[in-house]
Amino acid sequence: MGIRERKEREKERRRQQIIVAAKRVFSEKGFNKATMEDIAKEAELSPGTLYLYFKNKEELYASLSLRILQYLHIRVAHVNKEQGLNALEKLDALMDAMYDVYDFDPLIIINMFHLQSSETLKNLSDELLYEIKDLSRKSIGAISTIFKDGIETGHFQDRHPTALADIFWSLFSGVVLWEASKKIIDKEKDYLKDTLKTAFDLFRNGVVAHP
Repeated sequence: MGIRERKEREKERRRQQIIVAAKRVFSEKGFNKATMEDIAKEAELSPGTLYLYFKNKEELYASLSLRILQYLHIRVAHVNKEQGLNALEKLDALMDAMYDVYDFDPLIIINMFHLQSSETLKNLSDELLYEIKDLSRKSIGAISTIFKDGIETGHFQDRHPTALADIFWSLFSGVVLWEASKKIIDKEKDYLKDTLKTAFDLFRNGVVAHP
């Protein structure tokens, strides 16, 4: 292994060290109360080191979303590539994929949904903002393909596939955020997956083309 490769590997290891520490701090204190100094302390690094990797707290917070978006894109792309499934079976596989995406990291996916509806995006570097937008676009595009194929085969109602993909994603994110907020008030109330199943069943019944 060359010197340059070792340096790049060390740089990535340090970056992941910071991200892991940030996740712990954001989980414990929330975004507003957490500081870069808190994160540096958790990572056992100097605050100055953090700024070598992330220009501000917002960028570090947003970087946590990339893993979820990458996983989302992989799972949806896998559904699209599955052979021998008709459109309804692919929709069912897509719904299963959404459960997997949530289980992959519930805290970060909730943070990601908050991020997408906040002013935080305005404080990100152009590079990070492009990466988030690109992954989001690819994932929605892959979901849209499932609906497009279903419309063409007559399984789904003839609606714009991108609109159906947006509605499906909004349904998923809305239920996750609403159930997460209810759980903050009462930790005993954890009905997320049951509510998601009901929402997905209703969506499925609504999108299916009837003779």
